[in-house]
Amino acid sequence: MAETSTRNNEGRATLRLVLGDQLSDGLSALRDLDPGRDVVLMAEVRDEATYVGHHKQKIALIFAAMRSFALRLEARGVTVRYVRIDDAGNTHSIFGELKRALADQPFDAVVMTECGEWRLAEALSAFAASIVVSPEIREDDRFICNHDRFRRWASGKSQLRMEFFYREMRKATGILLDDGQPVGGKWNYDAENRKGLTRGVRPPKRLRTPPDTVAVDAIADVERLFPEHFGTTGAFGWPTTAGQAERVLADFLTQVLPRFGDWQDAMATGEPWMWHGLISTSINLGLLDPLDACRRAEVEYRSGRAPLNAVEGFIRQILGWREFVRGIYWLKVPEYRQRNFLDADRALPGFFWSGETDMACVADVVITTRDNAYAHHIQRLMVTGNLAMLLGVHPDAVDDWYLSVYADAYEWVEMPNTRGMATFADGGIVGSKPYAASGAYIDRMSDYCGSCRYDVKAKAGEKACPFNRLYWGFLERNRPRLRDNVRLAMPYRTLDNFGPERRAALLEEAEAARTMLGAVVRPG
Repeated sequence: MAETSTRNNEGRATLRLVLGDQLSDGLSALRDLDPGRDVVLMAEVRDEATYVGHHKQKIALIFAAMRSFALRLEARGVTVRYVRIDDAGNTHSIFGELKRALADQPFDAVVMTECGEWRLAEALSAFAASIVVSPEIREDDRFICNHDRFRRWASGKSQLRMEFFYREMRKATGILLDDGQPVGGKWNYDAENRKGLTRGVRPPKRLRTPPDTVAVDAIADVERLFPEHFGTTGAFGWPTTAGQAERVLADFLTQVLPRFGDWQDAMATGEPWMWHGLISTSINLGLLDPLDACRRAEVEYRSGRAPLNAVEGFIRQILGWREFVRGIYWLKVPEYRQRNFLDADRALPGFFWSGETDMACVADVVITTRDNAYAHHIQRLMVTGNLAMLLGVHPDAVDDWYLSVYADAYEWVEMPNTRGMATFADGGIVGSKPYAASGAYIDRMSDYCGSCRYDVKAKAGEKACPFNRLYWGFLERNRPRLRDNVRLAMPYRTLDNFGPERRAALLEEAEAARTMLGAVVRPG
């Protein structure tokens, strides 16, 4: 791959931009590509690697996947103008590289697929106003629900709930339907998918992808150029090509999916993968087609190889939740980025980065996140997210942390999950209530509490589980904002029965726990 085009085309051509999360053969920007005339621009730039301090594995994953995709295009005879992170002349912004390409060679047209994040879309607007050739921006039809369809679904609704959106997506695609009705008579089998890990049951051995030569090169570049970024790269095992991603998906469908439903919410010390798909990085990069993954999971059910609760739960995460949060993001930005419904004002404690805490659950999640750029959805929601909310951490800090540490995190999927689901900063747009929980939930769903120095049964004092110390104080602190939430009626009735003196004591206990854990008020 060379920084400049390797072929001089007679006449003018089309410059086609491919971003790092658009690595799909069927990308709309490439659909009418003329290999004999057109040029594909791909660029590794510091702006994208450093707007937050992305995990080293995430940067390496994207660089390796981009480089492999460029080689795939070149093997088809496509001219690729590929700018590596350390190339001389790199402007280190996507739109700087577009301008440089246009200055180096005349093009009749510029074609791109719409950006996945609002900040890039805003930058694109400024870029388009600064050049003579107005770019053609095409829909990203790798998603199952486009923006217009989601807006039509959302229009006029007082509440936007994923469950009802998911049903619409099932009807639109025909997935898990018989004669227009949900297979098994129910739309959702989540109630069957909440088992704690049974003693003696261990997760299956997972197929990981050792770095190929392209990935090894990308990892070396990241270690050299981004040494200060969070995370380690020694356990890198993410697919960086479509072929590698296909093998991981096939292994999951045949070897893991049958038991995914039962234990998708379970957690265990030193077990980062459990029964989860490990395909979110590949889908978000464009290496796998999300609808194809759903249809293939359905085949496993129809063929009798996987139970309905597992298959429906897996499909709901993609067809329902992934499409829903993307729709919410584009419906609500940029205002959504400013929401702080609970007026959270605390800084993120340092152990979210170091893992140096006596809370066994938090330490395990942070360490596995550091080593793998991954934690599954319950670890994210009910351990780190729940703790950040109970502490009152400002949603900006929570957003930045999740976007920094996970290999599958892009703002469109991360922000509705953190500012919406994990911290309730959006006031109920995504979720109907805060997912606040004491240590009892973690004890029920994991083996963490048995090895923890804190007592999960104790409610107060320095030896008590911090989740317990924080829980009731969180509810009391946020009484004016949450008291009328019908899904919190029971805990608020309990609080009311405590009386004013005990409620004041619970606030003091929670504040002592916040201080002990280092959740200090953010400057400014």
